[in-house]
Amino acid sequence: MTDEIHAVTGAFGFSGQYIAARLLERGLTVRSLTNSPGRANPFGGRIQVYPYNFDAPAKLVQSLEGVSVLYNNYWVRFNTRDFKHAIAVENSVTLFDAAKKAGVKRIVHVSITNPSQDSPFEYFRGKGELEKALEATGVPHSILRPAVLFGKEDILINNIAWMLRRFPLFGVFGDGNYRLQPIYVDDLAELAVEEGLESGNRVIDATGPDTFTYRELVRTIGRIIGRERAIVSVPDWFGYCVAKAVGGMVGDITITREEIGGLKADLLYTDSPPAGSTRLTRWAEENAATLGAHYANEMARRRNRSAAYDDL
Repeated sequence: MTDEIHAVTGAFGFSGQYIAARLLERGLTVRSLTNSPGRANPFGGRIQVYPYNFDAPAKLVQSLEGVSVLYNNYWVRFNTRDFKHAIAVENSVTLFDAAKKAGVKRIVHVSITNPSQDSPFEYFRGKGELEKALEATGVPHSILRPAVLFGKEDILINNIAWMLRRFPLFGVFGDGNYRLQPIYVDDLAELAVEEGLESGNRVIDATGPDTFTYRELVRTIGRIIGRERAIVSVPDWFGYCVAKAVGGMVGDITITREEIGGLKADLLYTDSPPAGSTRLTRWAEENAATLGAHYANEMARRRNRSAAYDDL
């Protein structure tokens, strides 16, 4: 193991654990900043664990001292009473500032496809604000812009499969012809670690090799898991109401109006060459027996800070 320290936000979460695993494979010392120091830890004592301490910036700086590269995955998917995009932006800016003060040499930041400070959607607007804040620090950095991540702990792909397993038809918002380019989470992790070794400033659309319309994605998942259903176009308001009812059944927010808007605005698509090589179709075929077997609950993951991600 080298003396070089690389820090990962949320190393016990979804993408963070894959990045941490890749770093450990390279023999690097790994440190994690997390809101969930008590979450099930797949790495044992091989990772140094520190709380975020966003409300105590001096302590946050101390936790980053000696770190060469910071990989930032910290974000929230939607607004609730307990967590909001605006707070995530504020906390991330605090993190960037702490990294600069601690002497971190490079930051690899996970953003989103098509971020913009002028976006009508707060998620994409917040990501745009963070990219500008990172640039303003002057710390050399790579910005990775994935569209949708898939893997055994993911939300979107798993829960599409879950619904296909349980309901006789599947509704898509409008014509369903808006596009997505899912990337395998471990491909993103490999890219992040490679970018940690680069120099200068880089921005990469971190998309996978397959492009689906939303309708095609649902049809493909249904075929692979043996649950081909009728796919029907529904008005946005109706689809949202159904999704809200399903969320009430499982104690979660299945989709938000902003997420529907982002999908339909084609914001999860770019014309850049793919950065990942793993095809969703191949991965889904290899995991067909378990894909969608249980519901992946975003709210439970936020509230339960001890269980492993793929158990919630």
